[in-house]
Amino acid sequence: MTGGGVDYSFECVGLAPLLTEAFISTRTGSGKTVMLGTDLTPISLGSFDLLRGRHVCGNMFGGLKPKLDIPILVDHYLKKELNLDSFITHELKFEEINKAFDLLEQGKSLRCILWMNK
Repeated sequence: MTGGGVDYSFECVGLAPLLTEAFISTRTGSGKTVMLGTDLTPISLGSFDLLRGRHVCGNMFGGLKPKLDIPILVDHYLKKELNLDSFITHELKFEEINKAFDLLEQGKSLRCILWMNK
């Protein structure tokens, strides 16, 4: 179906056996597997597949590099170039933390701010 394997595969569930399957499904010589989920189980990949050019890499937070990228994002936010406020659906007192979790579980909340001194 793919003529030798896919160019890219993504494992998002976090199960070691699925990562192995995703890796094997890639094209020899250039296939790339991106691991997005993990359950911390050790993985087993064939070393010959790696020698033949298949790649596997992880990607935490979309490749964000905190020391470099967070100051840039904060700067964009402060200049109103990055709209994050629309993601805040509720603001609650810290004592109402259980209500915040209830709203989240019910699908009625995207992001809650919990205020410590309100």
